[in-house]
Amino acid sequence: MEAFDAHDLLNCYAQGVFPMADAREDEHIFLIDPQRRGVIPLDGFHVSRRLARTVRSDPFEVRVDTAFARVVAACAEPKPGRDQTWINATIEQLYAELFEMGNAHSVECWADGELVGGLYGVSLGAAFFGESMFSRRTDASKVALVHLVARLIAGGFVLLDAQFITDHLTTFGAQEIARLDYHRRLGRALEREGDFYGAAGPAGFTGAAALQVISQAS
Repeated sequence: MEAFDAHDLLNCYAQGVFPMADAREDEHIFLIDPQRRGVIPLDGFHVSRRLARTVRSDPFEVRVDTAFARVVAACAEPKPGRDQTWINATIEQLYAELFEMGNAHSVECWADGELVGGLYGVSLGAAFFGESMFSRRTDASKVALVHLVARLIAGGFVLLDAQFITDHLTTFGAQEIARLDYHRRLGRALEREGDFYGAAGPAGFTGAAALQVISQAS
């Protein structure tokens, strides 16, 4: 049997399936197609007043795709309340390959030359599959998410898959939908082609511009 590679993984995403592992030290992965799926509506993304003030003040330098491997590694680190991570070496390698193919991206927050927060995910058609995020400074991952959403809207994306709902994501308007509904939305998204760089370009938006893009989509 041939080894499972990045092309196989991309095909899994096209079918609504994504990988996980039981533990960091476990080399094996398994595929999940949950009965309930978390999505963040791009036309209903909510930014609190407090976070909007933070985003508008541009506390971080927001970069895209300049430290993808470092973002994945940071997301894999243990943190308070989570001693184990599902991101193992196999997953890191697969996503590194997707990044080289142009199908995986990172949004990064930098401060004084230090990577302090960010997120990564997979782009396919007009769908973006959010994988994980991390934060070493207050609101860094939240700012990265706001910039991601603005970039997706500007690039013509129609689906932001959050995989599972958390209390944190519901504050942004995330919803839990049935598997069948998710597959229908995914099918429509795969009929289109989003542009991750789009109107934002590699340099991205200022915080104020990102908020304006999000506001206009609501």
